[in-house]
Amino acid sequence: MMLHLLRPTAGSTHKRKRIARGNSAGGGTTAGRGTKGQQSRAGKGRKFGFEGGQVPLVIRQPKLPGFKRPMHRTFEVINLAVLEAQLPAGTYDLAALRAHRLRSTNRPVKILGNGAVTKQFDLTVHAVSQSAREALTKAGGSVTIVQ
Repeated sequence: MMLHLLRPTAGSTHKRKRIARGNSAGGGTTAGRGTKGQQSRAGKGRKFGFEGGQVPLVIRQPKLPGFKRPMHRTFEVINLAVLEAQLPAGTYDLAALRAHRLRSTNRPVKILGNGAVTKQFDLTVHAVSQSAREALTKAGGSVTIVQ
């Protein structure tokens, strides 16, 4: 057996049927599209979701209540309990918080007052809650807000 002499079995391959190339070619006149109607015409079909003029299912669904604030800021939250447990007293900015793995995204950082703090922290963050600011200043620390 020589590989370059291999051929398909006789009758196992068929030529592709070319439709709409005249009646004598076997696929003329309607070319498999049926006689009349929108499906038989040339040109762009119906848009996705079109239901023949009936109000589409997507439009019939109820709208969700409320709205999305266009200037909404999503913060990365750090609680006082986490600061107390994972950091020694000192000065920390955004880069230092990332180095200590307390900041994992590029979202702005907000300090929340969940937990007690006894160490003196000097923080530079984007936002801080009222209770967290009071607890930090009471422990002798400070908070600087950056934009």
